[in-house]
Amino acid sequence: MSGGGEGEKRMRAGQGGWDRPAEREKRGASIPDPASTPVPAALRERIESAMALYPDARSAAIPALHAAQEVHGWCSPEAIAQVACVMAVTPAYLDSLATFYDMLETAPAGRHSVYVCTNISCSLRGADELLAAVEEAAAADPDVRVRSFECLGACDIAPMASVDGVYVGPLTPQDVPELLADLRAGRAIMPERQLARRLVADQRANSREFPPPPPQGEGAPTSAERDGAHASEERQP
Repeated sequence: MSGGGEGEKRMRAGQGGWDRPAEREKRGASIPDPASTPVPAALRERIESAMALYPDARSAAIPALHAAQEVHGWCSPEAIAQVACVMAVTPAYLDSLATFYDMLETAPAGRHSVYVCTNISCSLRGADELLAAVEEAAAADPDVRVRSFECLGACDIAPMASVDGVYVGPLTPQDVPELLADLRAGRAIMPERQLARRLVADQRANSREFPPPPPQGEGAPTSAERDGAHASEERQP
């Protein structure tokens, strides 16, 4: 997750970060009171599940904020308070993260995100034209926020985009109508272009494309039996 770009722009605009004037008369930050901070059950479950993955529960702050953003559409004061309540941290701690990371929105934004990578590999393969096509096609849709991104780390499928966190590519401007139609309909985003669905060298990871690995343990064929079967296959015309 990048720390520059939009986060830096927000700080320079005085919307958050080191150049926001301190409120010297304001009381110190405190952890929200659970009795007065209702948290949706599904959001609480996601935050607690993330916290359980780390020795220090505060390390779950970014996935917890992402979960709250999915519920509220952005990291609103209410969303941050709910996360702070569950994690038992101050809202200020979470606000310091939300104002730093590009993928966390600190102002109202569309519920769907399309980040078009415009770094060198994607740019050389037409990312600027792709970005312009997405911006034009989604301009009238307040539920879709479109942004260029410095690097999404998927140069092998350039030019590409992250669509609600799903990496898709290679893409052309002609693919944009299908991409947005899938997004708006709640369908899988261009499944045949998804990075996560590409075949890999480990056949066990391609369970739908390859047979399962040979059985192990009791009842499994011995090495001699396997060698014999291979030899028999090689002798067949």
